[in-house]
Amino acid sequence: MSPLASARRLVVKIGSSILVDEAKGEIKRDWLEALTDDVARLHKGGCEVVLVSSGAIRLGRTHLKLPNGVLKLEESQAAAATGQIQLAQAYQEALARHGITVAQILLTLHDSEERRRYLNARQTMATLLGLGAVPVINENDTVATDEIRFGDNDRLGARVAEMISADTLVLLSDIDGLYTGDPRSDAAATFIPEIREITAEIEGMAGAAASTLSNGGMVTKLMAGRIAMAAGCRMAIADGRKVGALRGLIDGTARCSWFLPDYENGASPLSARKKWIKGSLKTSGALIVDDGAVRALSSGKSLLPAGVTAIDGEFKRGDVVDVKDRGGRLLARGLVAYAADDARRIAGRKSAEIEKLLGFRGRDEMVHRDDLVVE
Repeated sequence: MSPLASARRLVVKIGSSILVDEAKGEIKRDWLEALTDDVARLHKGGCEVVLVSSGAIRLGRTHLKLPNGVLKLEESQAAAATGQIQLAQAYQEALARHGITVAQILLTLHDSEERRRYLNARQTMATLLGLGAVPVINENDTVATDEIRFGDNDRLGARVAEMISADTLVLLSDIDGLYTGDPRSDAAATFIPEIREITAEIEGMAGAAASTLSNGGMVTKLMAGRIAMAAGCRMAIADGRKVGALRGLIDGTARCSWFLPDYENGASPLSARKKWIKGSLKTSGALIVDDGAVRALSSGKSLLPAGVTAIDGEFKRGDVVDVKDRGGRLLARGLVAYAADDARRIAGRKSAEIEKLLGFRGRDEMVHRDDLVVE
């Protein structure tokens, strides 16, 4: 059975070279409609799907009639601005056939690394998925100059998978997996179906990008694999050029290379984030809680504002804080949903009062259980 059969939250990265006709500079409509048919099939089965799609610069280049060859930075940015509209519209039309709402999100790698921006993006995507939408994500090439020069959507896809605690990442590209050498030039190159650790030997097998439309290559795919596996997310490298490529992976008939985390030792997207929280060497403050909250935490529940009796320290939303009982005993550690000043204003109050007290409706929890590690 294909691992995709058990996926509950899936990120699919789509490369420019398989989405865009290289000669015409136009979207391959039959390919896109087949992809979205398969996305709809997964969606109907209860799997939440996020698409990380390249192609905006190539589409915009065609529309603006920019010359062949290497574009100037400002030309790439202009092409991205124009092409992103076409890209989003194409996905919207293709998924609308199945009654599925599309949401466009533009990110940079920095958005996945700076803690507060990371939390904002994660919450937005989680909300969209909860509402049944399919987010379509691309790099914000119009402002992120480094991403245009050196960026790739392989690593962005892995960062998105890490951000939303996806259990599966699929990189659809122009090769069907990892080989011991470059199969385009080495007839003796051997296909590797399963990778459980990215060693120096594995890294040495990486080659270069096969298409002028691709910014990546096997090097960036291995980087993505390292990010995904560390986050407890399995990853597949698959050949996406054929119409219906995703369907082949769903049915288990298409060949691909799977990068598998150490599930036997408890690797999972949720456990990976909790390990990061627990391993934080320095916390920014503390939440003091009452006896009712102590019992709630011990039973695996979130920490609500009503259970907080005092706030120590100064911190911002998304910082790691300690949770202590009235005697000062450390109970847990977690990512706080409110800055210190706001936390003081809602401490001891019911979640239904948050909007009245703060002037906006934030999360019901002071620290959600998924962001909480109980000692």
